[in-house]
Amino acid sequence: MLVSTTPTRQQRDWTFLTNHGHVLVHLHRNPEARVRDIAAAVGITERAVVGILGDLERDGYVTKERVGRRNAYVVHPTQRFRHPAEDSRPVGELLRIFDAAE
Repeated sequence: MLVSTTPTRQQRDWTFLTNHGHVLVHLHRNPEARVRDIAAAVGITERAVVGILGDLERDGYVTKERVGRRNAYVVHPTQRFRHPAEDSRPVGELLRIFDAAE
């Protein structure tokens, strides 16, 4: 019996990371990414990215810096996860996983 290794649409309907997590990882890898670039990489709208960036900035996970006419983002890896099950761990531990994947 031949089993397909290509995931079906239904198998790809969820991911382990939230959109907030995906945006944070993308910013960690690409600190000068534009909203448009982030939206395309994560697969969400630019408006959703703007909202997520606001959340991440408000809660201290990123700081936005003006570089010429563009923004750059500094990720703060010592910030703790928000969920009580992980709030003793810094988000930098997650980001290091994705550094190793490159």
